[in-house]
Formats: sequence, C-alpha cells, structure tokens
Amino acid sequence: MNWTVARISGMSDIERENLCHVLNLKAAARRMAQELGKSYEELDLIVVHLGGGISVSAHRKGRMIDVNNASAEGPFTPERTGGLPCVELVKLCYSNKYNLREMLKKLIGKGGLVDYLGTNNLLEVEERIAKGDKKAELLYQAMAYQVAKEIAAMAAVSKGKVNAIVITGNGARNKGALGDTFVNWIKERVNFIAPVTLCSGTDEMKALALGAVRVLKGEEKALEYK
Repeated sequence: MNWTVARISGMSDIERENLCHVLNLKAAARRMAQELGKSYEELDLIVVHLGGGISVSAHRKGRMIDVNNASAEGPFTPERTGGLPCVELVKLCYSNKYNLREMLKKLIGKGGLVDYLGTNNLLEVEERIAKGDKKAELLYQAMAYQVAKEIAAMAAVSKGKVNAIVITGNGARNKGALGDTFVNWIKERVNFIAPVTLCSGTDEMKALALGAVRVLKGEEKALEYK
C-alpha cells in the first residue's frame, strides 16, 4: 500500500505532519519485539508515548506507518490541546480575543490540563483526585478516553492485526496517588485489540546509540532523512 495516504488532511493547503516522539516510540517497539522473541520487522504494533505531548503510532513490519502530530492532533495532553473542533477553533481565532502568539500558546504549552486545571503535573492531578476533586477526575478520565480512541484508530490502520500495544513515556508508570489507574482506564478500552504492555520512561539517547550500533554491525542501513 502507498502510505502517502496517511499524509492527506482533507484540505489541499495542509498536509499532515508526523511530528512525534519517534526515538522513544521505536525504542519501545524494539524492546517489545525482544520480549516477544521476534524481530521488529516481524511485528504489527501500536506504540503510545505519554508525556507533555502524546504520540500514538502504528508500526507495521519494522516501519512506523502512521502517527498523530503530537503538537496538533490526537488526544489532549497535560499541556497541549490535541485535535480540536475546527469550525469553533477558526471562530475563536477571528474573535479578537487572542492574538496569534497567544493562540499558539493556548494550543501548545497552555492547553490540555494546564488550561482546565492550571497544572501539567500528573502527580498533582492524581493527588487532587485522591482528595475528592471531581473536576480533576473527569478531565483525567477524558484524557485517557481520548488516548484509547486514538489507539483504536491506529488499530484500523493495521486492519485489526496488532501483536501488542506498548505504552511508554513518563506517564506510563505504576506509581502515584492513583497507582496505575490512568493506564488502566486506557487498557480497559483497548484490551480487545491486543495485549497491553507498559514500558515506562524515555530512551531517546539510548535509541540513537543502539541505532548506530546496528548500522556498524551491518544489521541495518543508515538512512538519510531530508
């Protein structure tokens, strides 16, 4: 299949961009392959990075074939709005309520949980929920709900043939006031697609180093990205 189809946005002036946490996504995918005793090139995976931005990606046979733009699409995040109702967004842009700089900041940096709750600190949000803050709980559930919807969308990209779903990044943890409740909210909606595995933390620098090692060993070819 010609995966250029994934870049079509619906407006000829705009092409979808694959801005995402690519190093950590691919590192987590390779770790999952190792756990399964297979090569990355054998598997169909959905890999999710949970952080200040959220990336949800579909990997098919060693290639990432689709991903939300983590700064402009997909679920809202601790500090980004994710995808928005476009007509209402256009109206807000022309309302004279915000200038261009302010509007861009509302989308990235002051969006998501920051806009609703005044913080991007997930531990703080969890503590508020533990103390009975119903608004914080609703918004935390909404963020998990949107992540799960994006995972299901990527399952459609892979025609439902998914070996595993991997959740990585600093938001993929089993500690905090709510334990692993946030991840469990995601799991309960997507377990029907494939088994879900946690791979917490970020491995960008390690991923770069291991990529260089694979090239030096002749296991893969160095690619030039233009």
